[in-house]
Amino acid sequence: MKITMLGTGNAMVTECYNTCFLISSGGRNFLIDGGGGNTILRQLKYAGYECMDIDEIFITHKHIDHLLGVIWVVRAACQCMIQRHLVKEVNIYGHGEVIALIRDMLDKLLLKKQLKLAEEHIHMITVNDGESRNILNRKVTFFDIQSTKEKQFGFCMELDDGEQLTCCGDEPYTPCIQKYAQNSKWLLHEAFCLDAQADVFDPYEKHHSTVMDACRIAESLHVENLILYHTEDKNLPHRKKLYAGEGSRFFHGNLYIPDDLEVISI
Repeated sequence: MKITMLGTGNAMVTECYNTCFLISSGGRNFLIDGGGGNTILRQLKYAGYECMDIDEIFITHKHIDHLLGVIWVVRAACQCMIQRHLVKEVNIYGHGEVIALIRDMLDKLLLKKQLKLAEEHIHMITVNDGESRNILNRKVTFFDIQSTKEKQFGFCMELDDGEQLTCCGDEPYTPCIQKYAQNSKWLLHEAFCLDAQADVFDPYEKHHSTVMDACRIAESLHVENLILYHTEDKNLPHRKKLYAGEGSRFFHGNLYIPDDLEVISI
């Protein structure tokens, strides 16, 4: 099983792509968010995938930097079905507001042939807080992170030997999701910027956290491996070194600060 980070940046980055990633196992691929545009197709290409390789999609919330790329994935998949005379079944998961918005956008934006295929083969699945689904032959439980900014879900995936991978979405951890995040083998958590640069990037005004915040949280939850994403792009050439330097003071597990297209074995 592996994670391919298709994008690692926040909403307004220009030097990297918005945060989205693939979890792959057993020849099947689970896309989490899509970034904000058709650059998702380039990122998939550079990572060695195409839209027809995606089997499952989860959209955390309806901000444009997470949702719009999924529209391009669906359009590209439908176009491939037309050109190659084959079909592909894809499941898209999200809370009710996300699914309603995706349906409406596809209805308004796809060509008639594309829309017909989407209606037949792209399955829109509304999930509720605490609901579990079988994805990549593993139990995945979706949960409401109780955002005060925009309704948003994260998820927890069961791994081998009772271990788990938890994705907190793109807002800081809150105690309401402790039962999912506590003792996770892998935790994916946003880190908007260095704590040393909080006065420059104002993460708290945007409902985000610093590297120090995220690492303190992971340490308190007894997380083994922490992946930081959804960051600023002004420090991109030196981000790994800078973030690792600050984070290692507060988190003593394995700290990952991936670049776009980096692959992490889990």
